[in-house]
Amino acid sequence: MTLHITKIAFQSESADTLRAWLEGHEGQGEARLTTRYLPKRIAEMDGGSLYWILSGQLIGRSPILGFAEKPDGKHWIRLAPTLIPVVPRPKRAHQGWRYLKAEDAPPDLGGLGEGDALPGDMAAELGKLGLL
Repeated sequence: MTLHITKIAFQSESADTLRAWLEGHEGQGEARLTTRYLPKRIAEMDGGSLYWILSGQLIGRSPILGFAEKPDGKHWIRLAPTLIPVVPRPKRAHQGWRYLKAEDAPPDLGGLGEGDALPGDMAAELGKLGLL
């Protein structure tokens, strides 16, 4: 069973700014997120994703490519440089790592073509109402 993790999209004002940060790393093949402590259950995250929390909602995910130690003793979480939109689901902000079982993860927003995605505010509001 695949395990995922959740993280606050710190310093992102919207899904667009988060997507721009991730896609800004496409030339490198991966986006790297620095963390002091690795999640304890990384062995269970093969094929997992990092689900992003923004404004109290899970809004998207980035596939986890792996983990690496930095020269200063901290660690990188290696992510695919993409933001895959998911059906918004309420999620409180938190510190540290929170795990998300595959069966509890929100599904990807499928069926929308490029340019057909709902605006972030609208998707969040519909998610709060339980309509997405």
